[in-house]
Amino acid sequence: MAFRQALQLAACGLAGGSAAVLFSAVAVGKPRAGGDAEPRPAEPPAWAGGARPSPGVWDPNWDRREPLSLINLRKRNVESGEEELASKLDHYKAKATRHIFLIRHSQYHVDGSQEKDRTLTPLGREQAELTGLRLASLGLKFNKIVHSSMTRAVETTDIISRHLPGVCKVSTDLLREGAPIEPDPPVSHWKPEAVYYEDGARIEAAFRNYIHRADARQEEDSYEIFICHANVIRYIVCRALQFPPEGWLRLSLNNGSITHLVIRPNGRVALRTLGDTGFMPPDKITRS
Repeated sequence: MAFRQALQLAACGLAGGSAAVLFSAVAVGKPRAGGDAEPRPAEPPAWAGGARPSPGVWDPNWDRREPLSLINLRKRNVESGEEELASKLDHYKAKATRHIFLIRHSQYHVDGSQEKDRTLTPLGREQAELTGLRLASLGLKFNKIVHSSMTRAVETTDIISRHLPGVCKVSTDLLREGAPIEPDPPVSHWKPEAVYYEDGARIEAAFRNYIHRADARQEEDSYEIFICHANVIRYIVCRALQFPPEGWLRLSLNNGSITHLVIRPNGRVALRTLGDTGFMPPDKITRS
């Protein structure tokens, strides 16, 4: 019975920002001495915090930037309460839309003994050129490029940025590749819990730091490029859409692909494209 209820909870999905459920997967218990399997409840990682679950319902305060949540209502002036509240809400209310372009790095030499040796292949360099041309053809005024500090992402960024002159580049370790959370269904190439514990906290920090509605001071829509890795992008998409993040491995992304997320001023999120490589000739498309 407990196992059936756990499955129902997982099927319902979860509302973003619900960290307590967010990082919980349905855990199948190990057989006891008598041979019966008893499900054990999965516990969220310590870094997930104590947010309350709200499965199946969109959480408008998923990024903790809902205007009402930023106001201390207990300090409201009784006489000018309504006017004061309206003024404060307007002060914290976002006005602009953020367009997030998540780019997966191009094909690279996977057999490099060290990370610095895993450079782009000749085909990977061609892919990056095609991605750069595609982004430039959109005619958008890109605000910045944020990229992973890993070699394959740095090289992809260098090639793409040639097609977007004047756009500043920022490197970060937060977007480095890793294992964000134990996938469901599980995979054969098992990783110890410590790997998900360490990588997951960092990748979740990347999500919280970069994926949110616009600052209230931002007047115009922004167009931002993030060049990183498949696991990071898939996890971010699941979190942004408030889908169960354990399903990240069910998505597939080609090298050099473009994923486009839109975050409206009211905090609603839309996925415009996922892993688009329609701008590449078929013989240039890879997923390695």
